[in-house]
Amino acid sequence: MKVFVVDVAKCNGCHNCQIVCKDEHCGNDWSPYAKPQPEMGQFWCKVEEKVRGTVPLTRISYIPHIGAQTEALREYAPEVLTPREDGLLVIDPEKAAGRQDLAEKFEGVYWNAELNIPQGCTGCAHLLDNGWDVPRCVDACCTDALLFGDEEDFADVLPKAEKLDPQSHVYYLNLPKRFAGGTVVDLSQNEVIIGAEVYLRDEQGKIVSFARTDDFGDFIFKQIEPANYTVEVKAHGFGSKKVPADCTEIDANCGAIDMSK
Repeated sequence: MKVFVVDVAKCNGCHNCQIVCKDEHCGNDWSPYAKPQPEMGQFWCKVEEKVRGTVPLTRISYIPHIGAQTEALREYAPEVLTPREDGLLVIDPEKAAGRQDLAEKFEGVYWNAELNIPQGCTGCAHLLDNGWDVPRCVDACCTDALLFGDEEDFADVLPKAEKLDPQSHVYYLNLPKRFAGGTVVDLSQNEVIIGAEVYLRDEQGKIVSFARTDDFGDFIFKQIEPANYTVEVKAHGFGSKKVPADCTEIDANCGAIDMSK
């Protein structure tokens, strides 16, 4: 079974995967694998860009999405798929003619009204059958955030991976969780406090993580679970201070924590 493995921590948002997917399929007829992808409106590989946090503490996460590679599609309409030993799901443009319901039901499957067919990622099966080892999107990934191969090739990482669709052939590593951060300052002196001890505590008061403020007085706790936390700051000569950090729904920006008060 061929699978995709996406390491979100390595994705830098270059969009190469999205661009080469367009380059490979727009204006090219790869029948019987796929008809041309329209230049507008379809992204068989799409990079989701999400701005997190609030100014001045923000982060951007990039998550490549590869659609149409789900066993749910095979279960729903096996008659429209091209039989393949490698497990890739390839929507046959002839067999699937008129099946707009596929585009309506499955994310990543698009309706081509001009050709009257549903379309989606084929894993570049036309290339794999002609000597390529990986699809174009994987070949173009400059950070190795996108990988492709047999399921057993990734036996060491798949137990740690997640799926956005439980029946998908696309596995994700390091999907973004929450972060909490802020800046520790002494406003009485109009200075930041460097090297302050910062503790992240859960609702029971247990220490979840520890950090020290950097040369700009900043601290950040990354990849923490959605929950309600308390940030406790201790700085030499200032005592300690606690502020809430609610990460249940969004990332928490604690702002400037003034130790002089």
